[in-house]
Amino acid sequence: MSAPKISLRGVTKAFGAKPVLRGIDLDVAAGESVVVIGGSGTGKSVMLKCILGLIRPDGGSIRIDGEETVGLGDGERTQVMRKFGMLFQGGALFDSLRVWQNVAFGPIQSDGMAPAKAKDLAMAKLANVGLGPEIGELFPSELSGGMQKRVALARAIAREPEIIFFDEPTTGLDPIMADVINELIVKCVHELGATAVSITHDMASARKIGHRIAMLYDGRLIWQGPVAEIDHCGNAHVEQFINGRAEGPIQMQVRKL
Repeated sequence: MSAPKISLRGVTKAFGAKPVLRGIDLDVAAGESVVVIGGSGTGKSVMLKCILGLIRPDGGSIRIDGEETVGLGDGERTQVMRKFGMLFQGGALFDSLRVWQNVAFGPIQSDGMAPAKAKDLAMAKLANVGLGPEIGELFPSELSGGMQKRVALARAIAREPEIIFFDEPTTGLDPIMADVINELIVKCVHELGATAVSITHDMASARKIGHRIAMLYDGRLIWQGPVAEIDHCGNAHVEQFINGRAEGPIQMQVRKL
């Protein structure tokens, strides 16, 4: 049996006296799409940043293709990062660059691709997410939120990464546009044969783009399983979250008036 594409063992992280990750164990197989769900402030983004190498965990192991990545030097880290693509929450496009320049940013800056060739590549990736070449000449401010998200997806796949991370991919979108983005994510990940890790609190998105779902609560993964099993998982925390119920073991910190 081949090694997982991504493997976390005992990953911990605290900020000051506040523990955020309390021992995360997670395997993601090559070509698998895993969605991590959970409420705000449960550590989803911190976990993602630890895998990306943007935050160094306090303890534990993070292996990519069997290679330990915690504590890598800059040169080795760059090699690992070459495997990654990222769709940031909110898109995080460069306002001062045209759309095609945003999509081509990685190929030009990291791979040294000639701008003319990179522009052709950018236009092809924009076509993959349903945007015509005329969109490439616009600036992000001239686009709707849904179109900006499509551009961000095109940028995430521009270097044909082996692993793509999606950070709240449907935040701020209406339900119809969110479904369009979910469909595009499924299509692009499948066409690349990529491994995907997503974090979201949008259950419609989680069900659409994931093969497997894991729930993070109080710094721990309290349930993992196939999408089809989540409605009958028998975990009270998971059932409260996926059904959006105020009553249950998850208590929101709300001041009584």
